[in-house]
Amino acid sequence: MDQPEVSDLQTSDLLDIDPDALREAERVFAQGILDTMSGKQVLRAVYEDTRVVVVMSDGSEYYFYGFMGESKKR
Repeated sequence: MDQPEVSDLQTSDLLDIDPDALREAERVFAQGILDTMSGKQVLRAVYEDTRVVVVMSDGSEYYFYGFMGESKKR
């Protein structure tokens, strides 16, 4: 089966994405990263427009992206 091109996607296909599922997947991914940080010291954290950068005292950097917040009920 051929993969659709981006230009072939219908707007409704994009609306079918479940933001709660994406948020949960990002939470699980972020938790995995946080688990590797155990015992390390955070030097600083920087909140940018599209991500949070956590810099450790050993110079390593960790990047956290969207879908981290709670869903807003309307």
